[in-house]
Amino acid sequence: MPELNTLTELTLQWKTEDDTRQFAARLAHQLSTLTPEDSLFIELHGDLGAGKTTFVRHLLQAMGVMGRIKSPTYAIVESYDDIKNALYQPLNLWHFDFYRFNDPLEWEEAGFRDIFASKGIKLAEWPEKAAAELPVADVAIKIVANMDESRTIILTAQTSVGQQIISKLQ
Repeated sequence: MPELNTLTELTLQWKTEDDTRQFAARLAHQLSTLTPEDSLFIELHGDLGAGKTTFVRHLLQAMGVMGRIKSPTYAIVESYDDIKNALYQPLNLWHFDFYRFNDPLEWEEAGFRDIFASKGIKLAEWPEKAAAELPVADVAIKIVANMDESRTIILTAQTSVGQQIISKLQ
């Protein structure tokens, strides 16, 4: 595995939603190399309206999810079992939105510890609302909405697994 310090951060610009879609496809390609025994946790940071859920929708579509992709704002979590890796093996994927959490202990009470301990891909919006309870994310993605409607994206590797993902996205 590469050392974490070889590439810990990658900054991108998305000028249009098509840029978002193209990046989501590139990331989906990287995630398709995961096996059903792998785990990956990606945090999504950004203000309301920055584009976190839009990015996740494009990512899930690029990973083969068909039909409507709902925001988990009210349900807190949406799971997807129609994700396949490059060898067409099923991958578990969960999309969390902790925006409505008022206390990090809600995470524990909801039983999410078991999901985060299991294999698969976890994507979490508003992770700071459950901060003390969450494990260290492999990749943190910060989306900043700029005045010209573009987005500045900062990907930060926080583990060696995240390092591998980011190094392949350059």
